[in-house]
Amino acid sequence: MDKKTIIQELIYEIRGQKVMLDRDLAELYGVELRTLNQAVKRNNIRFPVDFMFRLTQNEWDILRSHFVIAKLNVSKIRFLPYVFTEQGVAMLSSVINSERAIEVNINIMRAFVKLRGYFLSQSGTNEQIAELRKLLMLYIEKNDKRVNDIIIALNNLIEKPKETKRIGFGVN
Repeated sequence: MDKKTIIQELIYEIRGQKVMLDRDLAELYGVELRTLNQAVKRNNIRFPVDFMFRLTQNEWDILRSHFVIAKLNVSKIRFLPYVFTEQGVAMLSSVINSERAIEVNINIMRAFVKLRGYFLSQSGTNEQIAELRKLLMLYIEKNDKRVNDIIIALNNLIEKPKETKRIGFGVN
């Protein structure tokens, strides 16, 4: 597995953004988590909320359960992790200044670009699926009377029942 592939596996989607955990970045940069967080705190003006944010307990629980972040000893975690967006990772290179950090940052930026390219290339696929769905629905409407009858029956069940006139003696 090459470095970009390994890095891609460390990129998660949270709050609709591609992010990396502070712990993973510290490991990649070859620094202690404490050192990374201190560098960020000393330069906090460089890390607005769209560059870095702290996970909520719920987000952290979901991330751990979905991706089985087993390498982290959960009992040792005292604070919820920070995550860095692509811009935040780029900014980290200016506050953690080592050759390894620069090399890793270049690979991380390439991984983000590769992921972005992949997702952009998938937009055409969604349009193709929508077009196939339309064609399938047209086929069903025109050629399969049984399916069409079922659709009509289901639509009738979903509709609001028609009001009926009351027959007999009643108090209004």
